[in-house]
Amino acid sequence: MKLSKATGGLLSLAFWLIIWYLAAYKVGQDLILPGPAVVLRTLGDLASEKDFWISAFMTLLRIFSGFLVGVIIGTILAVLTCAGRGADIIFSPFIRTVRAVPVASFIILVLLWVGRAFVPALVSALIVVPVVWQAVSTAIGETDKNLLEMAGAYKFGFWKTVKYVYIPSVLPSWSGAVVTAMGLAWKSGVAAEVLCLPKEAIGTQLYYSKIYLETPSLFAWTLVVIVLSFLLEYGFKLLSRRGVK
Repeated sequence: MKLSKATGGLLSLAFWLIIWYLAAYKVGQDLILPGPAVVLRTLGDLASEKDFWISAFMTLLRIFSGFLVGVIIGTILAVLTCAGRGADIIFSPFIRTVRAVPVASFIILVLLWVGRAFVPALVSALIVVPVVWQAVSTAIGETDKNLLEMAGAYKFGFWKTVKYVYIPSVLPSWSGAVVTAMGLAWKSGVAAEVLCLPKEAIGTQLYYSKIYLETPSLFAWTLVVIVLSFLLEYGFKLLSRRGVK
């Protein structure tokens, strides 16, 4: 019997919840491994407080703003490096260096240069740029030469060629890169918050939960990170599908 995607997802969720419950029951100490009921109860208590929603909103605002900046810069750099050899010589080494440096190193370096409130956004942007740049650069380079020849034969001109040849060719790769980059930006942004501790942030709450040994709270905030990550990824997938169509 073939299961629907939603049914399969619910069965998978139920399976891992049971594993979690059994493991927590076996350990028997909420300080080490709280059970699902304890975590959900803690999450409900947190959600009843205004600070919870402010922290979630500020984290989303920081990371999403950095993500958008990264997408724009990555797209522009891809076009520039594909359009001219000079731009490729100047920018490609920098982008490849950004891609190679560990996220933790970026966070520490950026923390030396800007205020802690701006670190998550800047780190998220830096993580996104290489992903978008690589996808768009590859898609531009792989544009169907027959279509380009046809555009030349019909004398489309530069902007018409961009509109009717390059954009349709690049859009699927760009959309996929944006979805992937969103997940990376979210994880790196929260990690940046844990290290730089901005005033109102999910990462800051995770850090203090760990310091004060509030394990149920730590699990509850981690659950918030996971749920928001899934919702963002799902939303961008829907938008990208509509955009491609």
